Order: sequence, then structure tokens, then C-alpha cells
Amino acid sequence: MAMEATEIEAMIRESIPDATVTIQDLRGDGDHYAAHVISKEFSGKSRVKQHQMVYKALKGKMGDDLHALALQTSIPE
Repeated sequence: MAMEATEIEAMIRESIPDATVTIQDLRGDGDHYAAHVISKEFSGKSRVKQHQMVYKALKGKMGDDLHALALQTSIPE
């Protein structure tokens, strides 16, 4: 079952309210996305911890409804 980009964005923003989220559907199939998430909440956290925060926001959808997510995280400048 595919996910819509808007659903992914909403889930991330629900968990990380200050996030700026950009989602790109890489294949047009609703299964392969790239996401760039920018948040102050990432400050002082390793890249691994930042990614874990985003994956937690997706509430177990990774690997099931969402097949692939190329994830980039950063802190606002």
C-alpha cells in the first residue's frame, strides 16, 4: 500500500512541530521518496539520532506502507 507525500509530511510535522519538510516522490509510485527535514530539535543530536526521530514520527510505516525513504536532516541556519 503506497503513501501520499502529504501523509508523510503530516506525520513528521505532528511529531516534530517546528519542522520544515520537503518531500519528493522519486519514482511516481508512492513507494520511493526523498525527504529533507529541517528542525531546531535536531540541534546537538547526531545524524543517526536525527534520522531516528523522523523514523519514529512515521510510526512503523517504513518498510511496510513506505518502501524507501532517502532522508536528509539538518538544523536551520
